[in-house]
Amino acid sequence: MNQRALIAAAAATLLTGLMAAAPAEAQQPAKAEKEKCYGIAKAGQNDCANLSGTHSCAGQAKTNDDPAEWKYVAKGTCKSMKGLTAEEAKAKAKKA
Repeated sequence: MNQRALIAAAAATLLTGLMAAAPAEAQQPAKAEKEKCYGIAKAGQNDCANLSGTHSCAGQAKTNDDPAEWKYVAKGTCKSMKGLTAEEAKAKAKKA
């Protein structure tokens, strides 16, 4: 393969990789645009550890709408989903 073809192939590979990565980045909103919303996660669909510390992984929620489980939602939408802030969820857990 001559040098010109080799450079063209390398450039094409690089551009293909960049184009494939761009849509994935565009779909991921910045963390500042999201907030944790407690009490809305369905069983097996939580985003990470719960408040009580009984697990530390996503997808470990045992029941629907457990106040200790959370999901990331678009900032400002948690209340409209009937969700709780971290402070509200902690207060609810203390009462139980």
